Amino acid sequence: MDKWMLIDGNSVAYRAFFALPPLTNSSGLHTNAIYGFTTMLLKLLEEHKPTHVLVAFDAGKVTFRHEGYSEYKGGRQKTPPELSEQFPVLKELISSFGIAQFELSGYEADDIIGTLTKQADEKGVEAVVVSGDKDMLQLTSERVTVAVTKKGVSELDVYTPEIFREKYGLEPRQHIDLKGLMGDTSDNIPGVPGVGEKTALKLLHEFSSVENVLDNLDKLKGKLKENIEANRDNALMSKKLATIFREVPLERETEEIRYNGYEADKLGEAFRKLEFKSLMDKLELSADSGASESEARAAAADLKVTVLDADGDHHGIDRLLRALDASDDHGLYIEAIGENPHQAELLGLSVALEDEVFVLPQQALTGDFASGLRGWLADETRPKYGFDMHKSELALRWAGLALGGAALDVQLAAYLLNPTETQLSLSAVNERLGGTGVPSDEAVYGKGAKFKVPEKDAFYRHLALKADAVRRLLPAVREELERTGMNKLYFDLEQPLARVLAGMESQGIKVEREELEKLGDSLQSQLTTIMADIYAKAGTEFNIGSPKQLGEILFEKLGLPAKKKTKTGYSTDAEVLEELAPYHEIIPLILHYRQLSKLQSTYVEGLLKEIREETGKVHTYYRQTIAATGRLSSQFPNLQNIPIRLEEGRQIRKAFVPSEPGWSILAADYSQIELRVLAHISGDENLKEAFIHDMDIHTKTASDVFGVPADQVDSNMRRSAKAVNFGIVYGISDFGLSQNLGITRKEAAQFIEQYFSVFKGVRKYMDDIVAQAKNDGYVTTLLDRRRYLPEIRSSNFNLRSFAERTAMNTPIQGSAADIIKLAMVQMDEALRERKLKSRMLLQVHDELVFEVPPDELELMKQLLPDVMSGALKLDVPLKADVSFGDNWYEAK
Repeated sequence: MDKWMLIDGNSVAYRAFFALPPLTNSSGLHTNAIYGFTTMLLKLLEEHKPTHVLVAFDAGKVTFRHEGYSEYKGGRQKTPPELSEQFPVLKELISSFGIAQFELSGYEADDIIGTLTKQADEKGVEAVVVSGDKDMLQLTSERVTVAVTKKGVSELDVYTPEIFREKYGLEPRQHIDLKGLMGDTSDNIPGVPGVGEKTALKLLHEFSSVENVLDNLDKLKGKLKENIEANRDNALMSKKLATIFREVPLERETEEIRYNGYEADKLGEAFRKLEFKSLMDKLELSADSGASESEARAAAADLKVTVLDADGDHHGIDRLLRALDASDDHGLYIEAIGENPHQAELLGLSVALEDEVFVLPQQALTGDFASGLRGWLADETRPKYGFDMHKSELALRWAGLALGGAALDVQLAAYLLNPTETQLSLSAVNERLGGTGVPSDEAVYGKGAKFKVPEKDAFYRHLALKADAVRRLLPAVREELERTGMNKLYFDLEQPLARVLAGMESQGIKVEREELEKLGDSLQSQLTTIMADIYAKAGTEFNIGSPKQLGEILFEKLGLPAKKKTKTGYSTDAEVLEELAPYHEIIPLILHYRQLSKLQSTYVEGLLKEIREETGKVHTYYRQTIAATGRLSSQFPNLQNIPIRLEEGRQIRKAFVPSEPGWSILAADYSQIELRVLAHISGDENLKEAFIHDMDIHTKTASDVFGVPADQVDSNMRRSAKAVNFGIVYGISDFGLSQNLGITRKEAAQFIEQYFSVFKGVRKYMDDIVAQAKNDGYVTTLLDRRRYLPEIRSSNFNLRSFAERTAMNTPIQGSAADIIKLAMVQMDEALRERKLKSRMLLQVHDELVFEVPPDELELMKQLLPDVMSGALKLDVPLKADVSFGDNWYEAK
């Protein structure tokens, strides 16, 4: 039997946006509304198993309702751009599900859904309506169930006619009378002043409708009678505005909303672009399909594959070495399984020549007959052309082998050519650049618990195809780097940096286990004390880590106002607790308890697990190919996220020490590098003046924007100026600034406007860069790193607005990322040229960390800030502050 599901797209997305914390993918696109909508949709599809599905959207701001009442929905705040930009992408995702979507000019999503539910009633079809708007309750019938989102989207209040009657004592059709009397502030429906839900219900229980109430005014008394009499027309108009129109001329066949399920490939690709990895895993989707098995077999059949192992042709190694001596034309692929290269399993390597591919399994690499190939691999003077050579170098090092002379890395180049592309496996890059014949690793090895190295022939064929693909991709990659003007960026910065990073990661940084354990004991002691305080304030003991138990204590026992509920009870997330802080002294204790508890579990216990037994160090892994801005990302463990706002978090840095006795930790970080880059790029004289004269930029901004002398700038003024300074860099909107500062959007918009009236050069830069991006289709950093913005020419306002903000901030953020990378490469050269023993250990955002012997300390205190400040010549000085100590904590 057919079952229809009709979803109010605008209201559900709106609810999801405000229910979930801000989420962005690596391209900077906000995705929280899309993610919340998607998780709800998947749950609904699973629970209801509908045969027909439709998502209805509002087609525009003006509907037929505005003809009778121009102020309809007039009180609504402008949709935040962080939400607006998500709608076009959400609609694309809905299409990827194979789900129909309707919108019709002049009508709202409610009207489309109302019309379809009328058809469902007439046809005797079961239907479920999903919305964040209780106006839909009027549609409830014996056939139609209405599910309304609560404050979030994880739970729904489901209404049948019986449930509606039980809750309101009315029939569902009387919901419009309820709205007629009490109005609806969210839609700017006036209703009758002074009449709330309680009064409206009482009136309807007696008189049943707005019209009957008006016909029986003589039975009412006092102020209530006066208000209703004075607002007779408003009451009737409000009822009309609240009435869903159920005669929309859809001219669409019911069959158009039939749902046949999603195609895994399409949905997997959509999730991949949005970086919804958890949803991909949950649905066991893979967007990295690569070539088909038949294509792979055909490609493999054309290759001459020579396997060099215990059972293979040992004379082949001589042919390989002679060919490598005669020509550099080859493709190298090193198979190391596992995301973390410090723990990856080295399975072997393959080298592709024009007419033959040589494969060596791992055990063959260490054999006597392979010594010549190992020498070639390690030789810095012999160029290597490979794929993900940074990871390969690390995996080989841990296996006791060396890789030198990296000349061109197809993966790294592919990232530069399209930095917003998140799928950079060889099969995906090969397919994107027009190649064929390389299946994905998942197709060959399986995924997760199903992972298994296949039998020898299939394994060797897979390695052969990969090396051959690398060789075939090289001409296209070289041509594209040349065409886009990124040769210098690649060969002078990114490729040398990969080698610097591999050296840092292999070196690692020493962590004193005893110091971490001592900190853990201290945190545990504090947690015990705070726990006792919490129990005393609560009047009972309970599991503080249990949201259910905590919710019962706060909202039932202590009677605090509940903000929102989840599937398992009351919400006790950070946002809720922060709002409750003024109500009870237990709240700050709980927040502090959570902070310390996370430090204990994630950073103390987490780091203890990451100390490598044989080195006594942690070895992070820096990814060059993750962030669209060019920033490095630290993983396994992430050393860029150690919290330093809390003193207890800063204390963690005490455990990071030099690996040699008597040495020091030396650190230097750029001072406000992004704002200095903005001053250079924009040429704004006010900004430049502040940095040239070494003024406090936030005080200077506050002084100019608020129009007061610098010595009259108070802490709140400076805080506001700081928020807008960095907000400009990161493309903040009035909505974002209002959330940050706790002010209204109108006040935030005025503050931003005042900022631009003072810093006119910044506004001109932003206007000019958007115009340039629309002309070129991309923006560049100071070192010519490109970021393509195809959406900037879109006719869709939301997509275009997102691209415009990205155009404004990418050159700033990307240039700052390039500068610190440049400083790393130059520092590495400086250390080698001077034959210094000092070692670069970490890069943390705008900070570089070294370990330095005592006889080099004075030199390094001068050399490091000099190199950093001179990494790239700007119109304003770059400034790096240096400090040192016996550990990383003291070096700050």
